[in-house]
This record gives sequence, structure tokens and C-alpha cells, in this order.
Amino acid sequence: MSIATTNPATGQVLKTYDPMSDEQVDAAIERADLAFRQLHGTTIAERGRWLIAAAELLEAERDETARLMTTEMGKTYAAARAEVTKCAAACRFYAAKAPEMLADEPADAGAVKAKRAYVRYQPIGPVLAVMPWNFPLWQVMRFAAPALMAGNTGLLKHASNVPQAALYLEDLFRRAGFPEGAFTTLLVGSEAVDRILSDPRVRAATLTGSEVAGRSIARIAGRELKKTVLELGGSDPFVVMPSADLDRAAEVATTARCQNNGQSCIAAKRFIVHTDAFDAFAEKFTTRMAALTVGDPMDEGTDVGPLATDRGRDEVHAQVRDAMDKGARVLCGGELPSGDGWYYPPTVVTDLRPEMRMWSEEVFGPVAGLFRVSSYEEAIEVANGTHFGLGSNAWTTDPAEQERFATDLDAGNVFLNGMTTSYPQLPFGGVKNSGYGRELSALGMREFCNIKTVWLGEGEVGPGAGAHSE
Repeated sequence: MSIATTNPATGQVLKTYDPMSDEQVDAAIERADLAFRQLHGTTIAERGRWLIAAAELLEAERDETARLMTTEMGKTYAAARAEVTKCAAACRFYAAKAPEMLADEPADAGAVKAKRAYVRYQPIGPVLAVMPWNFPLWQVMRFAAPALMAGNTGLLKHASNVPQAALYLEDLFRRAGFPEGAFTTLLVGSEAVDRILSDPRVRAATLTGSEVAGRSIARIAGRELKKTVLELGGSDPFVVMPSADLDRAAEVATTARCQNNGQSCIAAKRFIVHTDAFDAFAEKFTTRMAALTVGDPMDEGTDVGPLATDRGRDEVHAQVRDAMDKGARVLCGGELPSGDGWYYPPTVVTDLRPEMRMWSEEVFGPVAGLFRVSSYEEAIEVANGTHFGLGSNAWTTDPAEQERFATDLDAGNVFLNGMTTSYPQLPFGGVKNSGYGRELSALGMREFCNIKTVWLGEGEVGPGAGAHSE
């Protein structure tokens, strides 16, 4: 098992790390448990000041931190800078909104025969976060900011190819003022997760990653009776109807497919276009995809950098070749480039059929599948005809169609006439094999809270009380 920074633009190994021993992991869990008890005695205002300090550090160190992310996983420098800025904004959002989100919620005391009744939100303890490499800071921050504000502590098992980003996050929260052990990076492989999550001091887990990883975490957590939040893969539909602004739809489709070099769970991947708009959209979209500049991610003129790993690039190309071998047409791209680095060209594939891997699998790279449909009903059938259900897009100016898409698309997110993205203000998560639970917004903060009912009476026993009062 290798924990190393390997530059995807060159394939060069820049730095390696030894995995932590069992003894080091146990000590880290103990520190997280002690820090939880310490945080339990702090106020929301105090934790908010620390989170604001973290935001200020992120903003001050944005350029340096962005270069680190670009070097470790290949996203463009511009995208990396934007990611750091987004993390700082999330810290500021939760620092400002946590008092409201965590405030006691009064209930109808009279209805439950109480003098007073309310719901209180309290932290549960150390939470294990198993995170992927594609957004090395943001994926972690959307868990860490609300969890720390709620008074939980975090144990981060990050992807093994972004160790420097993982260590930066631990150092960030320490420098911001959080107690020692409040947020700890565990440099371990996936084989250590079972032992960590089985520790009684670890109270819950959150994972962003593959279906295989999600099932593994859920199996362990089920055995241990521990809460989990899972954000897994997506093969998001991008539906285009005849009334859509096709120029705008094609422009956004290009960004939606190739953001983060095509390596995003909520990137649009399946472009489902009504036959009345198909030819015009396909031409506009393919022209834009073919015009993107692939190259050095540190170059300001680059639109698409390398994929994060050579194995990932091989998998993307295998999916494209499988479709081609079974009769699909490639409208642009599809050729494996020579030279250093794990680059792959923006690619559009059409004439897809169910026997092709691209029909049902998530493609984690800048490759778009283009589907022709003849009606709204067929568009919904194709869009929902996947075991994923994370994000979705629909493009139409018809208000009736907009309302139908909002109801009929089987996904955790529906974005109409815009690109799917995540905001601290809105809940984020999926259905079906895309996972369960929610991140972000008040719902995400409360996922790792004890939602406690408090009932205050005056000593009397009301009707219905007794052995069966549940």
C-alpha cells in the first residue's frame, strides 16, 4: 500500500509517507475522544471564532494551497483556487448559521401535556471521514465545518494519493485554534478502516467514494450499530428539451462534463436530448468539447488537465473502446494520447445501447454519452434508468415541464436550466446506489447530532403513560 504524492501531469513520485502503525492510530483516536470532551465544554461562539480563523488562513494561503492540490491530483490551478475559496466560504457560513441551526426547537407543549417540550441538538463524538481525491479540500470541508461547529471531532482517512492535502487540513484546524486532536489525519490504507470504525470511541462515519467502498463502510457500521452518511457515485442526466436555449445549454454542458477534468460525482455524464433539438445541440456541444485546451494544469490557458491516476485513465479509455467496439460513434476525442502525464481528450460518444458499459456505468473522466429521445416520457425513462441517483439537470423554458422534471427525476438534486453544484445553504446527497443521508445545510450538520427530545412536566402522569407510552 502506497501513500504518496504523484504528479499526474508528469507521473513523477514527489513524496512518500509511511502508513501509521496501529499504536499511532489508537493514540489518534484517544486524542479525538479527549478533544470531544473538551469541545463539549465550549460554546458555539467560541467554535465559530475558530472556524472563522480557519477561513482566514485558507484565504491567506489560497495560492500555495491551490498549487499543492494541482500537483497532487491534476485539477487546473484556476479550479484549485476556486476550491480553496469555496472552503473558506463554507467555514464562514457555518460559523454564522450554527447558532440558528443548533438552537433548541420548541414543540407544542400542550399537545404532549408538558409544561415545556423542545428538541435539542447535541454532538455525538468522534466521526470517521473516508474521503476521495477529486476535491481534496472541499469534500472534507463540507463534513468538517458543520461537524466541528456542532462540537464533534473528526478523524480523516483521506485517499492515499493526496496525503499532503490531508495533512494540511489537520494543520489548518490546529492553527485556527481548535483543541489538539479535534481534527486528525490518519495516514492509513483502506484495510485499516474496519479496525478504526469498530473502535467504540468512534461514533459514526461519513464516506464519499465508490459503491464498493460505500458497501464496505455500511457493512462495518451495520455490524457495530453506528450511523453513516454515504455519498457515492453518479451518472447524472442532462436533459435538453426543444424549448431550451441550446447555445446556453451546450455551453453549460461542456463545463458540467469537464469540470475537475471530468472527475466529479455530480458532473453531467449522460446527455439526453429530444430529437427535435438533437442535431443542433450535438453540433454545438461537440464543437465546444473539441475546442477545449488539454494541457499543463498550472497553465492559465488550460481547460482540462490530466486525470488523477494512470489506472483511472485506463478505465475511462476502456469504457470508450467498449462502446466503439459495439457500434457507438465517437464525435470527438476517444484517442489515448502519447507522452508524459495521464491526459485524456474531451470526448463525445453517441449511438449508445444497453449492452455497452457507458450505458450503465459512471465514466470518471471528460467523456460524454449522447442519447436521442422522442418525448418527455422517454427522456424520464432514460434519465431514471440507472442505479445511480445523485444529481440531475433539465433544460426547458416550459413551466409545466420544469415542474414535471422537478417531481419525476429520481435524484437527490434537480437543477433546472443550470449546472448541478453544491452549496453550503442546500442539502446535498443522493438516492438509490448514490448513497443516503445528507451533507451541507442544517440537515448535514444535524446528521451527526443526537436529536434529543426534552419534555418538562410538573410531576403528574398524563393519560397514556406507562409501559406502552412509546
